Amino acid sequence: MNGKDKYRDFDGNGFDITQLQEWDQKHFMHPWAEMSSNKSKFDVITEGKGIYLYDSSGKKYIDGPGGMWCVNVGYGRKEIASAVSNQLVQLPYASPWTTTTEPSAILAKRISEKTPGDLNNVFFSTCGSTAVDTAIRFVHFYNNVQGKKNKKKIIAREKGYHGSTYLSASVSGKERDKRDLDTDTNLVKFIPDVNPYRRPSNMSSESWCIEKINDLEICIQSVGPENVAAFIAEPVLASGGVIIPPKGYHKKAFEICRKYGVLYISDEVVTGFGRLGQWFASDEVFGITPDIITCAKGLTSGYMPMGATIISDRLINKLADFSEEPTLFSNGYTYSGHPAAAAAANKNMDIIEDEKILEHVREVSPHFQNRLKMLGEKYDIIGDARGIGLLGCLEGDLGKNTSESDALSVDYKFSELVDAATEKRGLFVRPIINMCVFSPPLIITKTEIDIMFDILDDALSEVQNSL
Repeated sequence: MNGKDKYRDFDGNGFDITQLQEWDQKHFMHPWAEMSSNKSKFDVITEGKGIYLYDSSGKKYIDGPGGMWCVNVGYGRKEIASAVSNQLVQLPYASPWTTTTEPSAILAKRISEKTPGDLNNVFFSTCGSTAVDTAIRFVHFYNNVQGKKNKKKIIAREKGYHGSTYLSASVSGKERDKRDLDTDTNLVKFIPDVNPYRRPSNMSSESWCIEKINDLEICIQSVGPENVAAFIAEPVLASGGVIIPPKGYHKKAFEICRKYGVLYISDEVVTGFGRLGQWFASDEVFGITPDIITCAKGLTSGYMPMGATIISDRLINKLADFSEEPTLFSNGYTYSGHPAAAAAANKNMDIIEDEKILEHVREVSPHFQNRLKMLGEKYDIIGDARGIGLLGCLEGDLGKNTSESDALSVDYKFSELVDAATEKRGLFVRPIINMCVFSPPLIITKTEIDIMFDILDDALSEVQNSL
């Protein structure tokens, strides 16, 4: 077999694992790639079933992060694979500029039926980053058409994460993710961390909420309402450490935005499609109907890349009022509404409905959160154990007031030790500085929740003893 032929028709059994890892280290630039000579050697994952992943040696792991907050209906869904395969055979692609396809039109309609209020206009993209990018571009376009050329500033929150495109990274508030990367600092104004765990010890949650709302209003006033286009916020700041704003914060923030004519973008890339037991969390969980919702991840449960930006009728109709002549929102992607991705999303929604997965999440979430809180109470090394739905975070107690720069040299130890201790016991978690977060597939059972937290319990015992 010559060098050219040896890569063809790979059947999963044709390459030595050590060879694959060598090629991976030399040629595959992973997200958040290490640029030093000390590159990581990644496990080779060969199979997934239900909530489990299997590596090349056959070892089984519970997938605590659910892929990257995305494999909501679990691994091994042959019905999604068949839907994608059939669509690829029938029609693999059609230009979204000049045509539509059956799966994409059906999907747009189905999504509009699940969103709150009048959010009925679905713009398809390729992932969460491009969904957020589209939302920001639309907001600027919306104001330009109305002659509001200066109304461009975006307000975002510290610790928020919205993506890796230039625009979405610019409005992300995780400083360490862009330490050596350029972003548009003129575009965005950040308001302080909303995490209740970080409030002064003598401050009530209600007072903290008022302070955080004041942060938003003061920011709008200082920039000038005529210059502020939108406020972008995750219902739960997922990558920031499963930060759940204080009760009532979202509704009050929404009211402030309405008061000053600022659009509200709800980034539901993580919370959308069932993570909190609802199709979307903005209204059902937090009581707001935003102007724009972004989603991805759970939209296809990770089986195909896809994102969506969902825009209210109110905004679309306002544009029509100002546009006597054709006005193009000239933003788009080659793979917008890709028929195979749409087929995956439609089948994913079928599974969620047919298997009553949303109801299941609501049923098992109290048990999940109870087990999580018990760990927080049991171990001195845990500063905070927080979560909602099937989202959870364990934050190490290595100093609440540790600065971000100090945290890089101190707090990584906690998450690295927990990560190593859980992995050797058959559980993947996602380490983030001094935190470990998890968002398992939504199909996880109470028994599997107990197995997962029993592993965490045993791992934390080892880590506490070592510290």
